[in-house]
Amino acid sequence: MTRVLGIETSCDETAASVVARADDGAPAILSNVVLSQIEEHAAFGGVVPEIAARAHVEALDGVITAALAEAGLTLHDIDALAATAGPGLIGGLIVGLTTAKAIAAATGKPLLPINHLEGHALTARLTDGLDFPYLLLLVSGGHTQILHVQGVGRYERWASTIDDALGEAFDKTAKLLGLPYPGGPSVEKAAFQGDPARFTFPRPLKGEARPDFSFSGLKTAVRRAATELAPLSEDDIADICASFQRAVTETLADRVARSLERFRKAHSKHARPALVVAGGVAANAAIRNTLETLCSNEGFTLVAPPVKLCGDNAAMIAWAGLERLEAGLVEEDALAFAPRPRWPLDAGSDPLYGAGKRGAKA
Repeated sequence: MTRVLGIETSCDETAASVVARADDGAPAILSNVVLSQIEEHAAFGGVVPEIAARAHVEALDGVITAALAEAGLTLHDIDALAATAGPGLIGGLIVGLTTAKAIAAATGKPLLPINHLEGHALTARLTDGLDFPYLLLLVSGGHTQILHVQGVGRYERWASTIDDALGEAFDKTAKLLGLPYPGGPSVEKAAFQGDPARFTFPRPLKGEARPDFSFSGLKTAVRRAATELAPLSEDDIADICASFQRAVTETLADRVARSLERFRKAHSKHARPALVVAGGVAANAAIRNTLETLCSNEGFTLVAPPVKLCGDNAAMIAWAGLERLEAGLVEEDALAFAPRPRWPLDAGSDPLYGAGKRGAKA
């Protein structure tokens, strides 16, 4: 059995996990400990990088100890270490990667610096045993992308957002309406009570041939509606959330359909291709239901990880490390690897039109 200890500190969750693959090839999550920092950041309506980094420093040793205890293992039983090395908040990345380096140096175990996005990209292989290739819709607070997943380390971006990530749009909508942090779950909860037909918000880029996403115009429309109605009643807030969420789901369905068609043409012999949805926003039930309907209509299978593995967690990092270890994709001098606040999963893809000199935020 191969066992990998994963460490995740890219944003506001301090996490450690032990993932294994048995001799028969079956994967297993032996432990998965996630310590959220929601309370520390709630008063600010978003993540404060310095507070996040300090919280990681204080919590990480205990979280790693808990993960090993839950797995019934010691550091000497581990075959390798995997730690998120980017993208993310640089302070948190430094904490996690430095800790992993120290453990690797002390134990002589190999270290695998992991791209956080690759963790999301490969989670479906851990939870559902999915074979390559497949299509990935990655939706989170910092990323909105569609990727052609061809194999471990082989990713091609087919679409991305040219402005805001979808999770960012949810969070800013929640903050605008005075809903508690984190914004995504708060908007979804309020939307259950609202009328999705009351406001006609835009569906950005809907109908256009390019497959990319845009959410800044939708966010602006929400702000305009809220400003015109101020002060807002509870019914107003619920209706805005419901209308916003409907606009999001319809936009996603239109945008994703472009890539489903392209994937079908590229893999015409694939009897039942798969669309994987991953990232924190993938926990949204309305989005899952919309994608399920779309996939059913287009002859695809929708694969969505369990909700607890949609957000940031170390099980996906450990699994990505295990997959890289088995594929022989090990950094020659991992102890010298520097954390990267920006680290595209698809380094060979062309830059996005309209994304600025540094590329899209996502």
